[in-house]
Order: sequence, then C-alpha cells, then structure tokens
Amino acid sequence: MSALLVAAAAIGGVMTGAAAAHAADKPPFPYADCIHAAVKQKGESPKYARWHCNLLVQKGWVKKPGT
Repeated sequence: MSALLVAAAAIGGVMTGAAAAHAADKPPFPYADCIHAAVKQKGESPKYARWHCNLLVQKGWVKKPGT
C-alpha cells in the first residue's frame, strides 16, 4: 500500500508533459498493476495483495478488475 501512496504522492507533485499525457499515471490505477506492485515490490503474498488492492478499489485508487 505504501508503494501506491508513494506513487500517488509523486504523481500529485510536479508532472512532466509526458507523464501528464498518460491516463494510467493518475488514479484510479489498473488492478493488475496494484497486484504486481504489492507482490513484487512490497513482498506481500498474492492473497494479501488481492485483499489490499480490493480495499484500494473501494477507496477509488484502483479500477475494479475487468474494467
């Protein structure tokens, strides 16, 4: 979760023209990216990563799977 918060803080900061052109750089983030970040970068188990990303879906930070 902290990786997503750090990413959100970085995105909320000064954005370059290239970063502003990409819609994926702003919330809501793709669900698959959330899972990948939680498992690979934060070392969470896949089950915990799904739970964690589901909470972020409820808060509006991550898109629902399949959308």
